[in-house]
Amino acid sequence: MLKDLNPPQREAAAYLDGALLVLAGAGSGKTRVITRKIAYLIIEANMQARNIAAVTFTNKAAREMKARVGKLLSAKQSRGLMVSTFHTLGLNILRREISILGYKSGFSILDAQDSMQLLQTISERSQLLDKECLQGLQNQISRWKNALVTPERAQAEAEDKDQHRDAHLYEQYQRQLKAYNAVDFDDLIGLPVFLFQQHPEVLEHWQKKIHYLLVDEYQDTNQCQYQLVRQLVGVRNALTVVGDDDQSIYAWRGAQPENLHLLKQDFPGLKVVKLEQNYRSSKRILKAANTLIRNNPHVFEKALWSDKGLGDQLRVLSTQDEVHEAEQVVSELISHRFQHQNKYQDYAILYRSNHQSRLFERMLRSHKIPYFLSGGTSFFSRSEIKDIMSYLRLVANPDDDNAFLRIINTPRREIGASTLEKLGTYATDRNISLFAACFELGLAERLSERALQRLQHFARWLTDISDRAERSEDPVDLTKEIIRTIDYEVWLQDTCDSVKAAERRMENIWELVEWLGKLTAESTENKKLADLVAYLTLMDILERQEENKAEENNDRVTMMTLHAAKGLEFPHVFLVGMEEEMLPHANTLEDEQMLQEERRLAYVGITRAQRSLTFSFAQQRKRYGEMKNCDPSRFLGELPEEDLHWQGGKQQAADPEARKAKGSANLAHIRGILK
Repeated sequence: MLKDLNPPQREAAAYLDGALLVLAGAGSGKTRVITRKIAYLIIEANMQARNIAAVTFTNKAAREMKARVGKLLSAKQSRGLMVSTFHTLGLNILRREISILGYKSGFSILDAQDSMQLLQTISERSQLLDKECLQGLQNQISRWKNALVTPERAQAEAEDKDQHRDAHLYEQYQRQLKAYNAVDFDDLIGLPVFLFQQHPEVLEHWQKKIHYLLVDEYQDTNQCQYQLVRQLVGVRNALTVVGDDDQSIYAWRGAQPENLHLLKQDFPGLKVVKLEQNYRSSKRILKAANTLIRNNPHVFEKALWSDKGLGDQLRVLSTQDEVHEAEQVVSELISHRFQHQNKYQDYAILYRSNHQSRLFERMLRSHKIPYFLSGGTSFFSRSEIKDIMSYLRLVANPDDDNAFLRIINTPRREIGASTLEKLGTYATDRNISLFAACFELGLAERLSERALQRLQHFARWLTDISDRAERSEDPVDLTKEIIRTIDYEVWLQDTCDSVKAAERRMENIWELVEWLGKLTAESTENKKLADLVAYLTLMDILERQEENKAEENNDRVTMMTLHAAKGLEFPHVFLVGMEEEMLPHANTLEDEQMLQEERRLAYVGITRAQRSLTFSFAQQRKRYGEMKNCDPSRFLGELPEEDLHWQGGKQQAADPEARKAKGSANLAHIRGILK
């Protein structure tokens, strides 16, 4: 099973004598090590698959890990194996245990848009914040939760008026979530940690359930995730974590690369295995990456190496301005593709910030070059999907006010804004949900008889559907009945610009129903609608966080940010905007920690390339309406000069033969367009 692994990989896969850190450099085969270790635990160590959990950060990574394990083990051997994201693991814990924390089963999961809506409602009620400040508050609450800071602690540690205000709103936000029987994305990990802290007997149950824990991309864990890992592992020390401190690029969302270093003090007998052989890139590319990242301090030293040959020199394009940069990069791409007879999908254009893509898009379009721009619209972001998902959320949890407000007039039920405002005020005064308020006798004093009848008619219908869902009726049949009962197809036909648009949106609805059917069929348990809704809501949040949704085997140039490119690889990479204040970003220049993360970001970009790597920068760039001079990025100065070939600026222009080849390539490309 382990014979085709290299010696360090084999050592990591077979080590079972305590906690293990696998320091895995870019392209060093870390997923292979994790999946082989899972198979080794089951086949060689005779561990039951149901007692093993492997966690990572994205659905895509979890799917890939699960698929690879599936090729190593039979269905019987792998039955019960837990391979998931951190948040899915947290959801599974909460589904079983959340009643201990005072929640009802069938709780809702609010996405970022839902939680922002809730914060707006609270802020408007308190008149403490304008809308422009709410995004900052949402981010602050997320940071607090990821650092396990409760509202009470946030208030105790507040040092000025603004911090006291934010902590007060945080406390109101949490209280309102509880009233809605809802949790937000960060709670999926934070609540299990608090649950385990307060109820040792529950923690003991999960420690008995999970005998061995494997964690991928460990450098990206925040404090909350780190505590969850420590709790689940306990004194058994049956833990393998795989990570690379040189690829820690998510400090802005709470990741703590120092968690790798904390392992040494929390697990004194920690074994460290380094995976330094890179199976992706040429020697020149790896030499550049090693030389650059050596400027950052390290607790664990490592150096990537490869047996793939020296490879081409790394090119640096010095261009006049940002327009010229886009022209040059696209021209170089066309020329290189023609000379080497490559496919468009072999090329990637990577940049620090999303706004940099605009000019490259324009240039690619003008040359009729197909491209994929990372960050497309999520399936769940479509309005028709959000409508039906809100119905399902409300059926599963009638106290979900966000879902209630979205669908109370979709399709129209002649329930006006004035009625909803009075209903909301009454519910707030009574500290109950909008749904519960519909049945209170006191509401009749605030609403007309007609308005009250319409609200109660909807609430009674919802009660009936919810009761049937709780009695485990077929979730798919129930969903179809909801769609038919509310005449959603007619609603689409009435509100869409064309019949075809209505049909396309209805097709999306049936795709959602089909997905529910597949989940029901694949489940080994008799899952209720509430379970399926919680799962789909989490999938929505996670999928939207995974920026790379490019279809495989689709011949087009990839364009994405360096953050989105992590974990991917391309034969030929253009790393653009290599200027001071672009990479490194202007906001990081005065902070050494942030500057080190920018260097790691450049390192990630370099190590995406397999065969060729081209940097580009503009000598001038328009900022705030006027042209400003730009300095090349300091990171270019930290690369080995003997491996760089500068074009158009620092040293020399391309030689005559190269110019002639590029001209031929562009002519051939134009002929292809004309054909």
